[in-house]
Amino acid sequence: MRLVFMGTPDFSVPILDALVDAGHEIVCVYCQPPRPAGRGKKDRKTPVHRCADELGISVRHPLNFKDAADQQAFFDLNADLAVVVAYGLILPQVILDAPQMGCWNIHASLLPRWRGAAPIHRAIMAGDAQTGICIMQMEAGLDTGPVLLRGEMAIDPTDTTASLHDKLASKGADLIVEAINRHAELTPTPQFEDGVTYAKKIEKAEARVDWSAPAEIVDRQIRALSPFPGAWFEYQGERIKLLTSSRSDQSGPAGQVCSVENGLTIACGQGAVRVQKLQRGGKSAQDADTFLRGLNIPIGAQLD
Repeated sequence: MRLVFMGTPDFSVPILDALVDAGHEIVCVYCQPPRPAGRGKKDRKTPVHRCADELGISVRHPLNFKDAADQQAFFDLNADLAVVVAYGLILPQVILDAPQMGCWNIHASLLPRWRGAAPIHRAIMAGDAQTGICIMQMEAGLDTGPVLLRGEMAIDPTDTTASLHDKLASKGADLIVEAINRHAELTPTPQFEDGVTYAKKIEKAEARVDWSAPAEIVDRQIRALSPFPGAWFEYQGERIKLLTSSRSDQSGPAGQVCSVENGLTIACGQGAVRVQKLQRGGKSAQDADTFLRGLNIPIGAQLD
């Protein structure tokens, strides 16, 4: 098919690669524009932009699609279909209607659960047992369109947003290729009205750990916010991020260190969590044993 691809972050890259490998013609890639990043604050291309450059595909990044010239340029591509995944712009109806088959979105949840910006984070934080990918026919509403194809996936007890992100990106790549191959036989299925939840954007205020919460909640928080923004606590005035964890049957006063063997085990309001990977400000993430050799946090220490 003659496709337009619209995506921006790392999550979108395997999907672009899969469409190219499947033999489809990507006539243009749309993504967010380069923005200042890093210590030098130099403009940095997005992951999809860099991938498109390597593949020799032309890239466009309009600030929005309100300009008639940008709309006409999109229309002139004469695409069969636009594939949209984590693009970062709301598409007006004139764009949604331009390709012959419209625009298909690859969404990382089992719609109508977790419509919105942060479905992977929210699924882990809520303790969902499963998630998945939906290929959705886009319409004007936020992730409200009918679903063409869906694929389910279990959420492992040790999954972080990073690990689940990679698995879902791979599944999304497989599913969009299948959906395009089977497009003639797929029937768009309207989403159920019951079970709608919204995956609102992660706020920084959600990242500080409340040790008085049950271990189940703290463990989900740590895994859901890993690697970004990273759940954190303070020790001796220093902010420390927690990146991987599991639940422990140890107990003690909330926020107190129970053990430093095979991880840093910290008591919660009920139960405890064992943290396997931590990160100090300005430094790389480390496994718990290495971390504790650099910063001594003894048994009995009280964490804020």
